This record gives sequence, C-alpha cells and structure tokens, in this order.
Amino acid sequence: MEIKKATKGFAALSQETRLQILRRLVQAGPEGVSAGDMSTMTKVAASTLSFHLKELSQSELILSERKGRTILYKANYEGLQNLIHFLMAECCQNNPDICAPFLAGPQK
Repeated sequence: MEIKKATKGFAALSQETRLQILRRLVQAGPEGVSAGDMSTMTKVAASTLSFHLKELSQSELILSERKGRTILYKANYEGLQNLIHFLMAECCQNNPDICAPFLAGPQK
C-alpha cells in the first residue's frame, strides 16, 4: 500500500461518526447493513450518513452492493487488512513472534 492511500484511510477513520459506522459494519459481518438501518443504529441523519459512507467508500474501507432497491454497505476486510499491514509491515525489526499475527492474511 502506498502512503497516499494509507493516509486517505486513516483520514477517513479520524472522524468519530465514520469510525462508528465502520465498527458497526465490521460487527455486521459479510451480510452488511442497509443505509436506513445504519442511520437508525448510529442515530445519524440520512444525508449526513450518505456523506460519511461516501468518504469510507472512497478510502476503500467499505463496499456497497445493490440488492433490489436496497444498497447494502459492508466492511471491506481486505482494505482494512491492507491498512493494518501498512502499519505493521516493519514492526519490531520484523520480529515474527510479535508481527506474525498482524501480518497474517484475513481469517477465513
């Protein structure tokens, strides 16, 4: 991951509402959450939520999928893994005892 992409991801997460949204999507798992349900869960107005979802999507931390008339939002686990890997890539002089759990691929 290049530093510009990582910076965009961290910038997206530096805002409280976006971090809350992402945490809810991680908790929801691969099924995702509709924007309406997310608005109810987070108590964020639909127009404000739309802005935050766009920011998270542009930073590649979430994905969206249309199901009929509904758009489901999901955590992008690969994008999150890449961001974590960016931070941990040179961890503790590449000490495998410390770094390996963080650098392992996504758990299936």
